[in-house]
Amino acid sequence: MEGLDAIFSPESVAIIGASNTPGKVGHDIFANILYGGFRGTLYPVNPKAKSILSVKTFSTVNAIPDGVDLAIVILPPRACLSAVEESIEKGVGGIVIVSAGFREVGGEGLEIENQIVSRCKQANVRLVGPNCLGVINPVSDVSLNASFSKRMPAAGNISFISQSGALCTAVLDFAADRNIGFSKFISIGNKADVDELDLLRYFHNDLDTSVIILYLEELRRGREFIDAVKEITSGHRPTPVLIIKSGRTRAGAQAAASHTGALAGTEAVYDAIFKQAGIIRAESIAELFDFATAFAYKHESILGKTKRKIPSGRRVAIVTNAGGPGILATDMTVSSHLELAKFTQQTIDELASHLPATANIHNPVDIIGDAPSDRYEKALSTVIKDEGVDGGLVILTPQSMTNALGTAEAIVRVARRSPKPILCCFMGVVDVSAGVKYLQEHGYPVYKFPEDAAKALGALYQYSHWLSREHLPPFTLTHDKTEAEAVIRRCLAAGRTRLGELDGLEILKCYGFNTLPTRLAKNDAEAAKIAEEIGLPVVMKIASPQILHKSDAGGVVVGIKTKEEAKSAFTRIIASAKNYDPKALLEGVLVQKMAAPGDEVILGMNRYAAGPLIMFGLGGIFVEIFKDVVFRLAPIDRDEAHRMVREIKGYQLFTGFRGRPKGDVEILEKNMVRLSDMVVNHPEIIERDVQPLLVHEEGKGATVADCRIILKPSESSEK
Repeated sequence: MEGLDAIFSPESVAIIGASNTPGKVGHDIFANILYGGFRGTLYPVNPKAKSILSVKTFSTVNAIPDGVDLAIVILPPRACLSAVEESIEKGVGGIVIVSAGFREVGGEGLEIENQIVSRCKQANVRLVGPNCLGVINPVSDVSLNASFSKRMPAAGNISFISQSGALCTAVLDFAADRNIGFSKFISIGNKADVDELDLLRYFHNDLDTSVIILYLEELRRGREFIDAVKEITSGHRPTPVLIIKSGRTRAGAQAAASHTGALAGTEAVYDAIFKQAGIIRAESIAELFDFATAFAYKHESILGKTKRKIPSGRRVAIVTNAGGPGILATDMTVSSHLELAKFTQQTIDELASHLPATANIHNPVDIIGDAPSDRYEKALSTVIKDEGVDGGLVILTPQSMTNALGTAEAIVRVARRSPKPILCCFMGVVDVSAGVKYLQEHGYPVYKFPEDAAKALGALYQYSHWLSREHLPPFTLTHDKTEAEAVIRRCLAAGRTRLGELDGLEILKCYGFNTLPTRLAKNDAEAAKIAEEIGLPVVMKIASPQILHKSDAGGVVVGIKTKEEAKSAFTRIIASAKNYDPKALLEGVLVQKMAAPGDEVILGMNRYAAGPLIMFGLGGIFVEIFKDVVFRLAPIDRDEAHRMVREIKGYQLFTGFRGRPKGDVEILEKNMVRLSDMVVNHPEIIERDVQPLLVHEEGKGATVADCRIILKPSESSEK
C-alpha cells in the first residue's frame, strides 16, 4: 500500500514512540487507535517497554515480523530521522510525524526536516507533518483515530484539512455538538511533503467525500493551486471546496508606489486564488460548518442515486410562523446575493386555500404562530413546486402549540420529493430539540438563526453560479514581445526602474493598447510648439521619476486649447512640482493629445510570490477612496476578465444606466487580457498601473490616458 491510501486506509500501523504514561502523546495516540475500533493491526514500538495497554511492544519497527503500511512517529527530531530511515527500510507506504521542533523553530530542526523530506522523496514514501495532530478516518471499514484527540468523530461525507493541530480538537468538539460527521480528518502541520493540494486531489477522488473544508494559514503554490482546484470544483464529479483563511486583517503593501500596490496585499492574492479556483470562503468556523452542512445535503434520485441539492437560480421562498424572523431572513437573503421569489398566481391561490385568512400568502409566507405541522407541509409543498422558486427556507419559532418533531417530519417529506434545496431554521434549543435531532439524523440542514440559514443558501447559490458560469471563445491577440523587451532592457541599462509615461506608453503599444500622441517639452516654447503639432486641445503633465501621482503634485492641466495656454501651463506645472518635491528630478512636461470622453477605469498589477496580481476597478482620483476594485492572479483569460468587469459595483456605468451610452466592454476585457499577457511575459515588471484608462462608447474602444511602470532593478544596477 502506497501514498495517501497508506495514510488514510492502512491495514497495519506502527506507533514509533508509543508510551505507557497516560497524558503523553505516544500513549494517547496509541490508546485512541486501540480503543477507537481500528480494523487493522496495531504495533507499539518502544525499546524500553514489554507491552503498552497489554499489547506486546517491539524494540524497532524492523523488529515487527509483518509488513507495516503506516508509521506514526512521536520522537524528538534527531530520533525522528533515524525512525524515518528505519521505516523506509521496513517498506512502509506512509509516515506521519506528530512531533514538533522542526521547521517551525529553525536551525537544526529545519535541517533535520529537510533531511527527512529528502529520504522520503528518494523512497517515494509520503510524509504528513511534522508538527501535526495526526490523521482520522471514521469510515466503518477503517475506523482509524491516529491523533491525540480523544474524540472519534461520527462518519459522514465531509473531509477536513487543517494547518493547525490545536484547532482540530476544538473543531471535533464543535462538530460533535452539531452532529456533523467526517469522511477524513487531517492536520498537516509544517507541510514538509503532503500539503493541502495533495489532499484536495485525493479527497476529490474519494467516493466517501462529498465536500472538502479547509483551514488555511498560507499557500506555497499559487497558479498550480488554481488550475488544480478549478478541476476539482468544476470538472468531473465536481466537489465543493470551502475555506477559512486566517490572518485576513494583516497589513498589505503599505509602501507600494502604485495604486494597485496600495490597494492590494496578501489577502487580495488569496481572494483572487479562491475566486479563480471556485472556492467558497467562510468568515468563521461556525460559518464554515454552516456551509459544509448545506453542501453535504443530498437527495435520492429516481434511479436510487444521490445528487447534491443546489439551487438553479437565486430565487428563494421563505415559510415562517413568525414575522420578525421572516424579515431577518429576508434581509440576509438579499445580503447573500439572493432574492425573494415572486409567486405565480396559481401558487398564491393555492396558499390562500390552505392558510388562515390572517396568514400572509406572499413571500415571505407567514403561516401564523399557531401553525400545526400540516400547515407547514401544505405551505412548503405549494411554494417549492413554483417554477419561479429555486430554493426554500423554513423558519420555526417555538410557541406553546408548536410541534417541532411533527414539523420536522413534514419538512423531510416535502424535501424528499423536491430536487430543490430546503434549509431549516428551528429557533431555540430545548423546545425544538426533538425536531432538530430528527432533521440532523435524516441529513437535512438545520440552523439556530435565520441569517445563518440564508447565508448557507447563498453559498449554495454561489457554487451553482460557479458551475454554470459562461465560457466564451478566447480572444486572438498579437503582441510585439521582442520590442517590449528591448524597451525594458534599455531602461534597465540606463538605471531607470521607475519608468516615465513615454517608456510606459511604448510598452503598452507593443501589446495593442490604444495610446495618445505624447511628447516631452523641456521649456514653455517647446510645449507650445508640440501642442500645435499634435493638435489642440492637449493635456500637459509633469515628467519626473520621483513624482508618480502627478495630480497630487498639481502636475496635470487638461483642456489646453491654445499655444499661449500651453506656455502658461508649462510654467505652472514646473512651479507646482518644485513646490511639491524640491528634490525631485524634473525632466520636463509631457504634452499629450486630449482624449475623447470616457469612463475612467484602472488596470493594474502588483507582483507577489504567488504570481502577478491583476487589478481592475473604477479609476480616476477617487480610486483609493471608493476602492471599487477586484483582483485575479495572472494569467487571466477572456472568461476571467468578463467576470471581473461584472463584479465591481460600478459595472452599471457601462450598461446604459439612466440613458448613458453603453461602454465598450469588449475592448476593456481585451485590454485586461493584454495586461495579463504583458506581466506574464516580462517578469521584470513588478508594479504597473494604467490609470486612467478611458472607456468610450460601445464600438469606439478605450484609450490610455496615463500609466506608470516599476521594474525590478537588474543585478548589475543593484550592485
